[in-house]
Amino acid sequence: MKYKWLVLSNTTVATLMAAIDTNIVLISLPTIGRELPDTSATLLLWILIGYSLFTAVVLLNFGRLSDMYGRVRLYVLGFAVFTLGSLLCGFSQTGLELVGFRLVQAVGAGFLFSNSAAIITDAFPPNERGRALGINQVSIVAGAVVGLVLGGIITSTIGWRWIFFVNVPIGLVATIRARTDLKELAPPEVRPQLDWAGNLVFAGGLTALLLGITLGALGEAPADWALGGVLLGLGLLVIFPFLELRSAHPMLDLTLFRNRVFAGSTVAILLNALARGAFTFILVFYLQGPPRFLSPFTAGLFLIPTSASLAVLGPVSGWLSDRFGSRGFLVLGLLVSSSGFLWLTTITDHATF
Repeated sequence: MKYKWLVLSNTTVATLMAAIDTNIVLISLPTIGRELPDTSATLLLWILIGYSLFTAVVLLNFGRLSDMYGRVRLYVLGFAVFTLGSLLCGFSQTGLELVGFRLVQAVGAGFLFSNSAAIITDAFPPNERGRALGINQVSIVAGAVVGLVLGGIITSTIGWRWIFFVNVPIGLVATIRARTDLKELAPPEVRPQLDWAGNLVFAGGLTALLLGITLGALGEAPADWALGGVLLGLGLLVIFPFLELRSAHPMLDLTLFRNRVFAGSTVAILLNALARGAFTFILVFYLQGPPRFLSPFTAGLFLIPTSASLAVLGPVSGWLSDRFGSRGFLVLGLLVSSSGFLWLTTITDHATF
């Protein structure tokens, strides 16, 4: 097999595993909350939030570290750490332990996400990169669909712990294959630097803000503490852009937002993701709690249309945007999405699939 196809197969497995792990846990949350001791509503939230937040915070920095020490080396490390985190999650005895071990998973996922596309770019010639990257990125959306069904089946049959254990044999094989098959093609950068101040302020701001919101909303912290966390988080996030504009090696190049297309599309994606994430989280508990009491597997089937539509229409919309321009499709997509959310407000206790 040609080297480039070895790269694509291994990185696609990595991306698929990391993507599956979000929805496979989401559909199992109600069961985890019932069966895992000392798991409050806030901890259930942070089983999801912690993974996504930590991955987002470390992603850019892990890309920079990979430029310094080797993309393949840190990619292999990421696979090993993700596999170890999965094993630890399966053995969790309390909700707090599971949150902590999910952060270990997030470290591994950060290395995988930050290096997969770069390793593919190194291995494929320019005229084949688009197709290779497209296949790799489709695995993210496919993972969202597979995670819902797989999480429901596993949780309903052999128990929620196996949604983590199932990663271990796959991760071990993929780690060994990555170590033996992949090779460094890009030379390391000479004396690159990390934006430590920007990283600490960004991570601290997001964490404080989300902690304040979740603890306050669920009544698990005094109102003054929750408000203080929100204000601290907002204050740090306000400081963040000033630090980045003065940094010689910023974590996030804010000059990109001078491009109106980039800025507008980024804001649109953010707002849509906020709406979709909130809807999915609430719907999981609506379907598996009173008055529906559906099994995890059946609840997963109810959620498939959301992810399946992304998997099918994502590549199609990309192709159409290349031919006819993106603005019209962006506006149309947001209008359709908004209409769907508005329609969902009419569902009742006995709504059918």
